[in-house]
Amino acid sequence: MKEKAQLMDEKAISRAITRISHEIIEKNKGIEDIVLIGIKTRGVHIASRICSKIEQIEGTRLSTGELDITLYRDDLEKVHKDPVVNGSSIEFDIKDKTVILIDDVLYTGRTVRSALDALIDIQRPKSIQLAVLVDRGHRELPIRADYVGKNVPTSKSEIISVKLFENDNEDSVTINE
Repeated sequence: MKEKAQLMDEKAISRAITRISHEIIEKNKGIEDIVLIGIKTRGVHIASRICSKIEQIEGTRLSTGELDITLYRDDLEKVHKDPVVNGSSIEFDIKDKTVILIDDVLYTGRTVRSALDALIDIQRPKSIQLAVLVDRGHRELPIRADYVGKNVPTSKSEIISVKLFENDNEDSVTINE
């Protein structure tokens, strides 16, 4: 896999996190009854960063959880012979809350559909909004993000690679072919 271009560096990712955080506050007219849930793995780190930024802005820390969608995937038998389930960690009530579901890249929409199924199995929130760092298009399901760090038109043969310091010791978004 060859890197075609760098789309975001550390500063661009930070600016996108700041913008998404402000948009979440504005759209919801504050942060009352909002919780953040990141889709494992990189969505969890992005959720943590958004949580910290909102706390800086509003002075209140939001509840943040982790969602493992492994067993909800519709392509599990194709992707994993022996799937590893790391488990979800949502230590708070999501009933009647506005859940901001957070992931790194939105592509076909199948990961988000799996996450929606997993959330509903836990409890029924008041509403669910979606925040992603990168939206690359090519939807197979009628799903769209409410908050987007960067829209990147891609071909289906290209791959978006998100690296975050917490996992990869660097912050970058690249497009590879």
